[in-house]
Amino acid sequence: MRIETRLQELGLVLPEPLKLPHGLRLPFHWVRVRGNRAYISGHGPLLPDGTTAGPFGKVGAEVTAEQAYVSARLTALSILSSLKRELGDLDHVTAWLRVFGMVNSAPGFTNQPNVINGFSDLIIDLYGPAAGQHARSAIGVAELPLGLPVEIEAEVEIKA
Repeated sequence: MRIETRLQELGLVLPEPLKLPHGLRLPFHWVRVRGNRAYISGHGPLLPDGTTAGPFGKVGAEVTAEQAYVSARLTALSILSSLKRELGDLDHVTAWLRVFGMVNSAPGFTNQPNVINGFSDLIIDLYGPAAGQHARSAIGVAELPLGLPVEIEAEVEIKA
C-alpha cells in the first residue's frame, strides 16, 4: 500500500469509475492484463465522483497550458483508479513503460510536452525514478472525445 499511502500524504483521491454521459457506449476494457503487462486504454481527467473534469476545449484557446497540466495530473489519478480496480493494489505496478499523451490543441499550440508533464510528474513522484520513469509521446490532436483537453494511455509492467 506504499503508493496509496503516498497519495494520501499528497492529499490526492482516486476517482470513482467514469460515469458515462447519456448515449455514450464504450465496449472495451479500461485495463487489459496480459502476462506481466497491463495495457491502459485512453483516459481523461475525472472528478472524485467519476464525472469528467473541466475545463473543456482546446488548449491554447479555451484552456490554458496550466489548466491542461492539471487535467493531465487528474488523468493520472483516473488511470491509477482503473489500475487499482483491475490489480487490487497499485504496488503491483513494478514499472511504467510507455505513456502516450494527446492534447486537444488549438492551431499553433506547440507546448504539448509541458501539458503531459502533469501526468509524468505525478507518476514519477509516486513511484520514484526507477519505476516511474517512462518512454513517452505527447502530441497535439484536432479533437478529443467530450471536448476533453487531454487523453492519455499507458503500458505498465506488473508483478505476474
